[in-house]
Amino acid sequence: MGAVPRQVAEKARVNKSPPKSRNAPVGRSPFAVEAAPLPREKFSDPKLTAKGEQRASVPLAKLETLWLNTGTLCNLACATCYIESSPTNDALVYLARDHAQHFLEEAGVFGTREIGFTGGEPFMNPDMLAMLGETLSRGFEALVLTNAMKPMRRHEAALLALRDKYGERLTLRVSLDHHSQPVHEAERGPRSWEPAMDGLRWLSLHGFSIAVAGRLLPEETEVAAREAYAILFELEKIAIDARDPAQLVIFPEMDEDKDIAEISTDCWKILGKSPADVMCNTSRMVVHHKGEFAPRVVACTLIPYAVDFDLGETLREASGPVALNHPHCARFCVLGGASCSA
Repeated sequence: MGAVPRQVAEKARVNKSPPKSRNAPVGRSPFAVEAAPLPREKFSDPKLTAKGEQRASVPLAKLETLWLNTGTLCNLACATCYIESSPTNDALVYLARDHAQHFLEEAGVFGTREIGFTGGEPFMNPDMLAMLGETLSRGFEALVLTNAMKPMRRHEAALLALRDKYGERLTLRVSLDHHSQPVHEAERGPRSWEPAMDGLRWLSLHGFSIAVAGRLLPEETEVAAREAYAILFELEKIAIDARDPAQLVIFPEMDEDKDIAEISTDCWKILGKSPADVMCNTSRMVVHHKGEFAPRVVACTLIPYAVDFDLGETLREASGPVALNHPHCARFCVLGGASCSA
């Protein structure tokens, strides 16, 4: 079969995620956002908020981080995966090495510092090690987001070789949703804790540059969570300083169906923030939608399916400003103050 015409693929994507995988855990996520439903009039106009105020936008100051989405296939099906990754969701197909190489070349022209790999589970992509080696050989720093389970462990020898050659320019950030096994497995499924912990222990034992990405329960404070992670890391002899926000990243929750304030241009002054605090000021992501001939560049790691955040076929095309016209822009980036980058 030939590729689906781009306009047909765009119509199919609309501005929402694909259905949840049937493999996802049964029951409510322990991290579920508690809020009223999002009113339909919000985030409907890229220029104006529902109140008629000028919507905030963010320019690309410099492309510090280029994310390569390796595909949405994953060995897990979590309860609240923002990108709906699972063993069956291939809405974003595997990114090919040849396509990645093209964007790495362009990123070099932009003076990009860091290449991030996200998914899905990146190590399920058959070209992952080749893309990672290419990234490091070109002088970029590399950040790989992984669950540290079996797909990663199949590549131990290759990862050790990359560590020996490139040292701390390679960082692996492991998703450990909580410092307790019951909560982690309520989100990621039964028997997901020990393989993740074993992978994290292996990375630490072998001297990799590592980090952990965690989440907060609704009633949990960040201080309490960091203390609990610190106890866990000390017990497991994992070389991570839980009090360092670069080594333990605790992300705010996201739910595009729950109410959140829109961000107007006046909000920058009110909140004491600026466009420079938002990650689309310094990053873009490459995705390859199923049925499309080639990858595209999107504004954000968090919004891979929304047509309004599709910025073009090249990094140069994608260098324009981004209107903060999505709930994730408000909840995660501006109000949450979070960034996916290292």
